[in-house]
Amino acid sequence: MRFRNMLMIALALFLVGGFAFAAAEGEAETIKIGVAGPHSGDLAPYGLPTINAAELVAEKVNAAGGVLGLQIELIIEDDTCVPEVAANTAAKLVSDGVVAVIGHVCSGATNAAMPIYVESDILAISPSATNPSLRDFPNFFRTIGADDAQGPAQVDYVVDELGMTKIAILHDKGDYGKGLADFALAALAKRGIEPVLFDGITVGAVDYSAIINRVAAEGAEIVLWGGYHPEASKLVDQMRSRGLDIAFMGADGIYGDAIIDLAGDAAEGVYASGPSIAAGPIAEEYRALHVAKYGAEPGQFFMQGVSAMLALVNAIETAGSTDYDALISALRSETVDTPYGSIGFDAMGDATGVGFSVFQVQNQTYVPVQ
Repeated sequence: MRFRNMLMIALALFLVGGFAFAAAEGEAETIKIGVAGPHSGDLAPYGLPTINAAELVAEKVNAAGGVLGLQIELIIEDDTCVPEVAANTAAKLVSDGVVAVIGHVCSGATNAAMPIYVESDILAISPSATNPSLRDFPNFFRTIGADDAQGPAQVDYVVDELGMTKIAILHDKGDYGKGLADFALAALAKRGIEPVLFDGITVGAVDYSAIINRVAAEGAEIVLWGGYHPEASKLVDQMRSRGLDIAFMGADGIYGDAIIDLAGDAAEGVYASGPSIAAGPIAEEYRALHVAKYGAEPGQFFMQGVSAMLALVNAIETAGSTDYDALISALRSETVDTPYGSIGFDAMGDATGVGFSVFQVQNQTYVPVQ
């Protein structure tokens, strides 16, 4: 288990202890559930849909009488996908008396928050944190597949479907991006293929011409990107403006409208792996609820957020309490109907019954190609 900043965590837990003692003096009037993720900044398109998902599920449950006779109260905190902020966010949620957290969204932020939840007997269900190392935390669950499945799936598509072997792998050096790149690298090695380039870039840089020139010099047929949409949009735009018309593929970190909004026409043809499309009556119900309330189609990770909330509510009902051990046991032993069908969780917290597909931007929208 990777504990990044022990002093920061110790201070956060000290503060949590004081708040928790005060909270314990009164009886719960609601069931408090935290919702943590990036709700501002460049990565907000990944976090805001989870708030909407949690709100819609909570409203439906509360309208039907709540759970265990209590109404659900959401405690929403913005971690901006920054690990140091996420640790403070986790401490705040624990001090507010949440019984569980829907989140966090980014793998790095999740990794920073989980030690605080471990020490405080709080479980977390992420709709989007895909780094496999998060399995080290006994109270971590996710409603999305992990990168040790997603990286190989990307390689399979690139090699088997696109017929490409001259592959450049770039990443953002973060927990999510570098981890995804490493799994793609390992999948290539199993096929006896060595990438023409494997390197990290500086997040937030304005000009990526140096790395783009290296990609061109190595004769790459495609760039496999490990990271999020802000840097991907810059890379794609600058590649196209320099006349480098090769394929580009990212993962769920670029799947969604954000890269299209930023890169415009340069995003045309971009590939992304991402969660398989949600279908069926529950998916349609929550899509319709979202459109009715928010006036727009759901965003990235919305359906995973719905699944996380439904799984948590089901666990509370099954356990008959909000006891930590009882909730963990219920999550690991029960299945629940979600927008992705019936899903459960294995002993490592990974969702069963979910998978990845490949999408491509065609006429300014992602469409499934596999």
